[in-house]
Amino acid sequence: MNLKVAVSAVDGSLDAQVDPRFGRCQYFVIVDTDTMQFEAVPNTSAGAMSGAGIQAAQTVANKGVKTVITGNVGPNAYQTLSAAGVSIITGASGTVREAVEKFKSGQLRETGVSPNTPMGFGMGPGMGGGMGMGRGMGMGRGRGMGMRQFAPTPFPQQPITPPTAPMPPMSKEQEIMMLEDQMKNLQQQLEQIKKRLEELK
Repeated sequence: MNLKVAVSAVDGSLDAQVDPRFGRCQYFVIVDTDTMQFEAVPNTSAGAMSGAGIQAAQTVANKGVKTVITGNVGPNAYQTLSAAGVSIITGASGTVREAVEKFKSGQLRETGVSPNTPMGFGMGPGMGGGMGMGRGMGMGRGRGMGMRQFAPTPFPQQPITPPTAPMPPMSKEQEIMMLEDQMKNLQQQLEQIKKRLEELK
């Protein structure tokens, strides 16, 4: 059975180095593991302001790839790939050819949960839940103490979703809308805080 794998790479060849960044790598080298024939696909989302991982994941999924081999994957890209039924292998290094050979010999294993992602990144998929921060506005109005409730909330409620229940991938437009909503909420909150400060003075 022919199996197509996509390797994040710095250049479009089998002898190119594996690029440790999935979303912002320069190329995806898509390799047929039986014949080692390959196709080099430039990563058009490498320079994207945001959502590079999601766009990159969609590019790869659209090519009919069954497995991605890379260094690191962010949680958004991880969820998008999982939802598309693509397995993810991280921690690869060396050349594309070496990474594919290691994969074929079983030295590289599929990642169970979203891997080696800095804490800050973990907030990505949970941001939708965080939008509720706007609800705290009323509480902060009468007494300044309401402020304290904002700070700790992002951390405990942002577990990385395991692949068993992947969220549907977010389109670029949806992500923009969500971020704009969040920005409006934060601006409103800021206005409330400023108003309260004026009252207290």
